[in-house]
Amino acid sequence: MLRALDIRDMLIIDRLELEFQPGLNVLTGETGAGKSILLDSLGFVLGWRGRAELVRTGAAQGEVTAVFELAADHPARRVLSEAGIEADDELILRRVNTETGRKTAWVNDRRVSGEVLRALSDQLLELHGQHDDRGLLDPRGHRLMLDEFAQAAPAIAETRRAWAARRDARRALAAVQEQVEALRAEEDYLRHAVAELDAMDPQPGEEAELDAARRRMQGAERVRGDVARAHQVISGEGAEGLVSDAMRWLDGAIEAAEGRLDPVMEALARALDALGEAETGVRDVLDALEFDPRALEAAEERLFALRGLARKHEVAVDELASFTDGLRRRLAALDASEGDMADLEAAMRAADAAYDAAAAALSEARREAGLRLSTAMAAELAPLKLDRAVFEVDLMPADPGPEGRDEVSFRVATNPGAPSGPLSRIASGGELSRFLLALKVCLTGDNIGKTLIFDEIDRGLGGATANAVGRRLARLADGAQVLVVTHSPQVAALGAHHWRVEKGVSTGPSGEVTTSRVVPLDDSDRIDEIARMLAGDTVTEAARGAARVLLGDADAA
Repeated sequence: MLRALDIRDMLIIDRLELEFQPGLNVLTGETGAGKSILLDSLGFVLGWRGRAELVRTGAAQGEVTAVFELAADHPARRVLSEAGIEADDELILRRVNTETGRKTAWVNDRRVSGEVLRALSDQLLELHGQHDDRGLLDPRGHRLMLDEFAQAAPAIAETRRAWAARRDARRALAAVQEQVEALRAEEDYLRHAVAELDAMDPQPGEEAELDAARRRMQGAERVRGDVARAHQVISGEGAEGLVSDAMRWLDGAIEAAEGRLDPVMEALARALDALGEAETGVRDVLDALEFDPRALEAAEERLFALRGLARKHEVAVDELASFTDGLRRRLAALDASEGDMADLEAAMRAADAAYDAAAAALSEARREAGLRLSTAMAAELAPLKLDRAVFEVDLMPADPGPEGRDEVSFRVATNPGAPSGPLSRIASGGELSRFLLALKVCLTGDNIGKTLIFDEIDRGLGGATANAVGRRLARLADGAQVLVVTHSPQVAALGAHHWRVEKGVSTGPSGEVTTSRVVPLDDSDRIDEIARMLAGDTVTEAARGAARVLLGDADAA
């Protein structure tokens, strides 16, 4: 609820402090007195886009402060929480506009953007002016109105959840289908490649082992001949045999040599032992260098085959094993895809069925609410001199979406026997205003916690119709807060609180200055003001008497 509005140096207002009350608050005054400036200033502090130049002439800046009272469950608290602002029972909005056009805003002394102000505005206040009833012409808003009347939020939430599950199930199936199509496009390649690689069975590190064995065998082939010749020279057929022969020949001469050959024989024995060790070592080397030429051929063939496969698949030889595993997994995924797709198709059908059930329940809730709203509207239209009009809620199929598959349109027939049609083609401007008011009365539940402002919604109406409009406004204000800018004495008389907007001219240092002010009216002042609204510039006793009658009827009501 709007508690207070403080305006400083805005347009023709130098300083204005207003304290509003629950119930029906009425603002009256002559045309041009400044009633629209109040709404412009309120819209400014709420972040609405309006006039570009708002600062009073000669002032450095204009400032508007609005104080709202928040209930514990007021939806504005959620906006404050999302903005990181502590929520109290009192909400203070302040916005400053400099003469250069720079705007700065605060919420509870926290600097905020215009977006935060507008988000709060959506929860705090609702304005309906002379032309704002055109919102009725937009069918996109009709479903929202009907859903609010039906209190369909739980059903909509369930439909949104079902829609999200349905969307996820379809995406999962589409992803697998895309993957399977890609795999099937290369199935022949996969099967051939896996068979070829499995036949080769490459192992990590195998290339290095094969290359080392190949080099070893190639080297052995080159040096084995030299080693064999060396073996022949130092073996029994060569040096070893010659040393043995020398020792045998010298053995016969030992006695004649009288001991002079003993050192020679010892040296030759040592030489023979050394030659034996050398011969054994060379023979071991020959054995080690022994290889089957077919083994070299086989090693070379496998090494070249592995390297050829690696080039073919553009991977390193040591990566062929893991590459094969990857291809094998893709084949396994392809082979398992039939079962996976069957499971996903079943999940999608279940999600479709859940969405269909949720959307059907929501459609039924809308259909039932449409009948109730049409009945409620019929009861409201009669006192507004639209008793011959017929209001219908038309529910039509629409493309499925997160909020169901219904398109809602409000249709009317203003004359008996005439076909119904969209409000935009059937209802006149005055009729639209009354349709809007009737709808707001029927949709009172949507106004909990909001301040409703009606700007001359009764324009062009008088007599009993204006009185009926006033009574509907009073009903809206029961347990809530409604602000009405009106030129209708019948509406003004029904207000619980009454202010008059006045414009005056004073003389200052720079000449004449026009200012606007708002005066709270007591019972006596209200009689004069309503009499003025009835009679015009010259207020007569007859007009005052008529005003007293209107006020008396309002009190009786």
